[in-house]
Amino acid sequence: MIKTAVVILNYNGRQHLERFLQSVVANTPDEVRIIVADNGSTDDSLIWLKQEKCFSRVETIVMDQNYGFAGGYNRALREIDAECFVLLNSDVEVTQGWLEPLVATLTNNPKVAAVAPKILSVTTPSQFEYAGAAGGFIDVLGYPFCRGRILSTIEQDNGQYDSKREVFWASGAAFCCRADIFRRVGGFDADFFAHMEEIDLCWRMQLAGYKIMVEPKSVVYHLGGGTLPNESPRKLYLNYRNNLSMLFKCSPTWQRVLVAVLRPVCDMVSVAIYLLKGEFALAKATLLAYRDFILLHKTLSAKRKEIRASAIGEADMIYRGSIVLRYILRHQFGKMM
Repeated sequence: MIKTAVVILNYNGRQHLERFLQSVVANTPDEVRIIVADNGSTDDSLIWLKQEKCFSRVETIVMDQNYGFAGGYNRALREIDAECFVLLNSDVEVTQGWLEPLVATLTNNPKVAAVAPKILSVTTPSQFEYAGAAGGFIDVLGYPFCRGRILSTIEQDNGQYDSKREVFWASGAAFCCRADIFRRVGGFDADFFAHMEEIDLCWRMQLAGYKIMVEPKSVVYHLGGGTLPNESPRKLYLNYRNNLSMLFKCSPTWQRVLVAVLRPVCDMVSVAIYLLKGEFALAKATLLAYRDFILLHKTLSAKRKEIRASAIGEADMIYRGSIVLRYILRHQFGKMM
């Protein structure tokens, strides 16, 4: 068994591989396997990769169709024998020395299941990147946010989050984890297809008694939006459906009750705003997410029973307030507070 494998899930991403894969090869130690897991691409990604002699050390795993981020990684990782998995988006540029601090965090801390680097923006390198920034959290209603990014507000990186610390979730854009723990908790929930699957996984890892960390000594740059643009109705649908599913499966009873009462109110306000702005596709996506979440009730109930029965603790890193309310009050009444 090798120590570490870096696995890049690819779906019709030749342009990203051309732009970013060289940084991975150049900055990853020779003893580490680098694997491109192709998720049923219909472009010429694999042909191009095979022709590029500078990528001779890059291995491939080829799947017969697109199983999504969650299902694709689950299938690929079953074929890889390593102690540590590093899941890396194809649109991530890594830096010299990026990998060693992540692996060291897992090696030196047996109770840490996963760790993320500091994630900055490819397009604006002085800023954090939306998908993970300097470590992720969720609030009491399940809305995710990060050190360096709350809702659509993204901070400049001035070293304010250069401390290693425990967080609630590590971004799937650059996710380093113990292979045995990944398998023990069941990997990603393949029913999610894409979006929120890493937060759900991190929650289950915490329920199993492990911690999630961020290690800012490791720095990567993420393009973001490589698969679906931020305002895509499909992306909004998946985020809403999967977030509600995650909360149903993993949250303690008190939080689940609070979410059941307050989340529909908050989310229907969002629907009303979409309608007022003429963004009918986004309003429809939100309503469809709620419909499909309700239709999944039986399946989610079975998953919740299994997850909660095996839990040996609770996730301690949940922000016990509303990040949305705090954000609105700060922006609307900041000068008065």
